[in-house]
Amino acid sequence: MDFKQDFFEQLPGFYETVAPAGLPAPSWLAWSDDAAVLVGNPQPDEQLLQQLAGNQRMPGANYYAQVYSGHQFGGYSPQLGDGRSIILGEAIGPNGCWDVALKGAGATPFSRHGDGRAVTRSAIREFLVSEALFHLNVPTTRALAVIGSALPVWRETLEKGAITVRLARSHIRFGHFEYCYYSTGGKREQVQQLADFTIRQHFPHLSCDAAGYRQWFVEVVEATARLIATWQAIGFAHGVMNTDNMSILGDSFDFGPFAFLDTFKEDFICNHSDPEGRYAFGRQPGIGLWNLQCLAQALTPLISSDDLLAALTHYQPMLVQHYLQLMRQKLGLPAPAGEASGPEDLALFGAFTAMLEQQQLDYSLTLRQFATLDPVANHSDLRDMFVDTSAFDHWFTGYCKRLGKVDNIEQWQEARRLNNPQYILRNYLAQKAIAATEAGDTAPLQQLYQLLRRPYDAQPGCEDFARRPPDWGEGLIMSCSS
Repeated sequence: MDFKQDFFEQLPGFYETVAPAGLPAPSWLAWSDDAAVLVGNPQPDEQLLQQLAGNQRMPGANYYAQVYSGHQFGGYSPQLGDGRSIILGEAIGPNGCWDVALKGAGATPFSRHGDGRAVTRSAIREFLVSEALFHLNVPTTRALAVIGSALPVWRETLEKGAITVRLARSHIRFGHFEYCYYSTGGKREQVQQLADFTIRQHFPHLSCDAAGYRQWFVEVVEATARLIATWQAIGFAHGVMNTDNMSILGDSFDFGPFAFLDTFKEDFICNHSDPEGRYAFGRQPGIGLWNLQCLAQALTPLISSDDLLAALTHYQPMLVQHYLQLMRQKLGLPAPAGEASGPEDLALFGAFTAMLEQQQLDYSLTLRQFATLDPVANHSDLRDMFVDTSAFDHWFTGYCKRLGKVDNIEQWQEARRLNNPQYILRNYLAQKAIAATEAGDTAPLQQLYQLLRRPYDAQPGCEDFARRPPDWGEGLIMSCSS
C-alpha cells in the first residue's frame, strides 16, 4: 500500500504517535477482496500479514492515535480518543484515499487504563457488519481483514486477541470538533483549523470562508439524516450513537452491539448497557438530531447561531424524504408527482410496521415477500404471513389504492427483489460463525461473508440463512465489547 499523510502532517496536536504492540503468530481469519480494491488491491501474503498485525513496520506509514471527546449516553466526556485504534495514514487507491486503522493493536495514550486490544468476536463482528452494510447500499466504513492470534485477552472471560483492519474515508468525528471547542474554551482557531482541513479533504467543492462553513454544516446535517433514514428503512440498530461514534461524512462508524431487526420492534434495544433505551431502534432519528445539535454548539466560533439553527432545520425533511424514497422502493409504490402524498405514505408505512410489531413478524422476511406479490391475485404468500388477516386486508386495500395499476408485474417484482434483501447479518448467524472460528474452523465465517456480499440474490443451498432465528437467537442483546 502507498500512503499519504495529510492528517498527520497538517494537524499536529490532534493526535499522539504510538507503536502497535503486535500480535504473536498472527493468521488471516477474514479478508475482503472488495475492500482491498479501494487501497490499491494488496494481496494477503505473509509480509502484509506481519505488517497489519503490527509486527513489522509498514513502509510509508505513520502510526498515531487521534484525540477527540464526545457525549456518551448524553453526558460529556472531555477526552476520549483512539483507545484501541492506531491509524497508519491515508492509503492511495484508484478512486481516492482511505484511512487504514488497526483496531485492537494495543494500548494508546487514550486507552484510559484499557489494554487497547480487540478480541476475535468483536473483530469478526466489525468485519461482517462493515461489509454487509456496504453490500446493502448503506454508507459505511469498510473492513479489509481480520487477523487472529492466540494472545490471551480478558473481557467477560478469557478470549483471544485479534485486529480488524478498518478502512474509512475519514476518521473525523463529531467528537473531534467538540474536543476543539471545549478544550480551548470555545476559541475559534483550533475549530477553524480542523474545519478547513475537513473541507479541503472531503468537501473540496466548498470554500473555507463564511459561506463555505455554512454550506458545509448543511451538508453534514443532510448526510447524517440520509444515513439514519437508511438505517431505519433497512432495519439496522447501531446501539451506541455517542457523538464520538458519528462520522462527519455520514458513514456508519464504530460498531459494537449493533443488530439488524429480527421481529420488528420499534423500541428494540440491542445494547445491554442501555437499559433505558436511549439508543433503541425507534429513537435513532431523534438521537441523530441531538448529536447534530452538540456538533452545532462546537461550531459556534465559526458559524453564527442563526445559520446553525437554519441548517438544523434541514434534518427532519431530509430524513423523512429519504426514508419515504427507500420505503416506496421496498413496497413498490410509484414516486408521487409532488410531495402531497408524503404524509399519507408515511402513515401507510407506519401502519405496516405497526402491524408487523403487533403480529410479531420478521421485518426483512416480510418485506422480501413483496418480490413475489401480485397485487391483483386472489392469494399471496405475503398475506399468509399474517395471523390477523382482516388487519392485513384493511391495510392492503389502502396499499393497492396508492399503488395503482402495475403494467409489468414481473419487472415490478424484480425491482422489489433488488430492494429487499433475502439475507441480513442476524446476530445469531454472526455468533455461530464466531463460535466456529474460535474453535478453529473459519469455513462458516467465509460462507457467511460470501453470502452477505450478495444479499439480494436467492442463493441455492443457503435457505437456512434466510429463515427466522431459533428461539435462542431472536433479538439478541450484545455488550459494548462485542
